[in-house]
Amino acid sequence: MSANGFFKGMARLVREFRIEVGPVKAQGVPAILVAVTGIVLAGGVAVALSKASGELPATLRGANDLAKTLRGDESPRLTS
Repeated sequence: MSANGFFKGMARLVREFRIEVGPVKAQGVPAILVAVTGIVLAGGVAVALSKASGELPATLRGANDLAKTLRGDESPRLTS
């Protein structure tokens, strides 16, 4: 593959790369930057979850207890 063909392919990729998420639309280099940012953020979240995996059950239990307290009763019932 020649260098000229490589750069033509890269130019086409950059020109045609698009991301559309709801009202947010990006095309070209900004879309590539958004995609790379998403991958880096996902990696950071995965590392943070793996480091805090020992404390996660207690945190979820606490969040569940808080939700029950805010809801007001232990067993919500449907009205008939």
